[in-house]
Amino acid sequence: MLKYLRQIIIKNIMEVKEQIIADIRKKVLIGLNKTYQKLLETKRKNNSVIVVYKDGRIMKIKPNKKEEHIP
Repeated sequence: MLKYLRQIIIKNIMEVKEQIIADIRKKVLIGLNKTYQKLLETKRKNNSVIVVYKDGRIMKIKPNKKEEHIP
């Protein structure tokens, strides 16, 4: 009986841990998106280029008034 209870407790702890990790991952992605949007806003305001690494190449992109999406 004790062994069974121990297994249940461990299973519940693992599920809670996975949920906490998923929540943290979601918050980090939201923060990165906000930071990227602020970067674009600043680059547009200062009329400067964004340097990115995409498909094995270094690219310079001029941010314009329309929404940019760089994966």
